[in-house]
Amino acid sequence: MLLGGARSGKSAHAERLVTAAPAPWTYIATAQAFDDEMTERVALHQGRREEGWQTVDAPLDLAVAIAGVPDGQPLLIDCLTLWLSNHLLADHDVEAESMKLGDILAKPRGNWVVVANEVGLGIVPDNALARKFRDAAGRLNQKVAAKADRVLFMVAGLPLQVK
Repeated sequence: MLLGGARSGKSAHAERLVTAAPAPWTYIATAQAFDDEMTERVALHQGRREEGWQTVDAPLDLAVAIAGVPDGQPLLIDCLTLWLSNHLLADHDVEAESMKLGDILAKPRGNWVVVANEVGLGIVPDNALARKFRDAAGRLNQKVAAKADRVLFMVAGLPLQVK
């Protein structure tokens, strides 16, 4: 699991970890490009990927997408935080979705790397939705980190080993 703030180098480092194994690699993308800024961010990530990547878009049903990855195939999930946002904005049961996800992440069938944002290090948000998101992200990150063999925290492009 790679945690870190915005633009900390999480995705690029995760890609390097996954591509250290032989291709093919699966990239499960959770982003939804609803505006020009997000479209640019998605394009940046896509442009960085070399041949050998198989991309699966899973903005909501991440557990099903993970289940579809062949045993032993390296997997990058980028990112849990956007997946969580998608569910919150759709007014889904975040706890139930997190439990489904936790169940499948607890049984990895290969080298899996999961990316998530750490959003609890800043000020307390001034609105209820932002606080709900921050708290849900913190709980989800704790669940996933507890199951992960290794947890890295990215700071300025540098990985710090947490677990």
